Amino acid sequence: MTYWLCDKRKHQQSAPVMRFDPRFWTLNFPRPMMASVVTTGPESLRVEATFYRSDDLAGLIWESEDIWDHPLLAYETNRDYSHLTLTFRWRSQGIMPLDAVNGPTLTIEGRDADGQPKSWFVRLWNYASGTAEDAQIVLPFSQIAGGFMLPDEADPIVPDAIDRMFISIVPPQYSGGPGDFASAVEGWVEMSEIRCDGQGVMLDTGNVMLPEHSLQMATGYDDSYNQTPARLLRQIEALGYRGTINHYVGMSHYFRLEPLSGGHYVSLTGGALNAPCSAWHLDFATRAKAIGYDLIVSLSYELFDAHCWNDWKQRAENGDPALTGWSPPSALLSPANMGAMGYLQAVGRAFAYILKLAGLPVKFQVGEPWWWIMADGRVCLYDAAATVAIGALSVSIPDISGPKTSAQNAMLDRAGEILAASTAALVTAVADEAGAVPFTSHIGISANST
Repeated sequence: MTYWLCDKRKHQQSAPVMRFDPRFWTLNFPRPMMASVVTTGPESLRVEATFYRSDDLAGLIWESEDIWDHPLLAYETNRDYSHLTLTFRWRSQGIMPLDAVNGPTLTIEGRDADGQPKSWFVRLWNYASGTAEDAQIVLPFSQIAGGFMLPDEADPIVPDAIDRMFISIVPPQYSGGPGDFASAVEGWVEMSEIRCDGQGVMLDTGNVMLPEHSLQMATGYDDSYNQTPARLLRQIEALGYRGTINHYVGMSHYFRLEPLSGGHYVSLTGGALNAPCSAWHLDFATRAKAIGYDLIVSLSYELFDAHCWNDWKQRAENGDPALTGWSPPSALLSPANMGAMGYLQAVGRAFAYILKLAGLPVKFQVGEPWWWIMADGRVCLYDAAATVAIGALSVSIPDISGPKTSAQNAMLDRAGEILAASTAALVTAVADEAGAVPFTSHIGISANST
């Protein structure tokens, strides 16, 4: 079989797209907050954000260099914004308004006239007409300047060497300092009528369409939460993948959180999924169906450790939690813990509901359902719930390798029964949510593109 490890286009088909095309914006933000961006039209996008702390800040990002798309599909790098004007309508709710001191700011990262790295902070309200939550923004790059009060504090940008720009989105209670909100704060931003005029409006962009092949795509939300579903699906289709997409919902971005003693822990208050995750997945599923894909939703027995309740974690005999090798790690959930398993069932139901809303069959994968083995061979069968469930069969197993005594084998058999019962209960819950919608289930290793 021939292949090509492509690092750039070489005479393949290309097509122009408008700079600032809504599909190609991304997001970034610190934990524990969550945000997502979806396209709502050829000139519009919507950001959903969930804030938990008074210093949470999300950035809606446009990058001059496309670092996310496949080389055959990426847009060209153009850092020159001279004589270019970006306009859009801004609408928002539940975030800091445009006219506030800490209102939405356009941060422009580039180089000054001497070629040295520099950032400018452009207050959007200085270039807005309308109200603080519904305004028309006009940004002529050759004329705009950083600074809060113009013209007194004007710091004119250098528009021909811009690497990246992002719009800051913060909660109304933002202080810039640490502090937990009593409950999650949700907000949204819509940018519509996104247009640009002047010099360098269009970007040359890969426009390949590889022949359909027999391989199918596996995606992971933890790897793609910052991108629009439209961008992700454009690549999947263009690279020849068809049929079913195996989509791992991840272990670190789908959940709702509640504060406790300086930390944040997964919660079902308000629903199983946070609002940004729900919006992203409904858009992803709806767009997938529209171009002929089914989705397998894959849910694993792990959670981001910092947000996992301590009694939910599998543990070794000395009490060490079962943690993966990720940095920071995820924790493996105990199949014997009814709280943890009930939580997974609620999450599975929520994703099944999204598939139904999108008009897709409910295809569900139980991912990575196992008792964890430490690198040194210790098996994690000793959390409190497992100890109760295994009961009198619980014995010491210092190392999973090598021959086992009859008592140790009996304990392992009982652990297998507990695990099998937990996966069956999870599948049953999701099937119940599917109702009359066609339903299939799978057991196996979660899809993960990391």
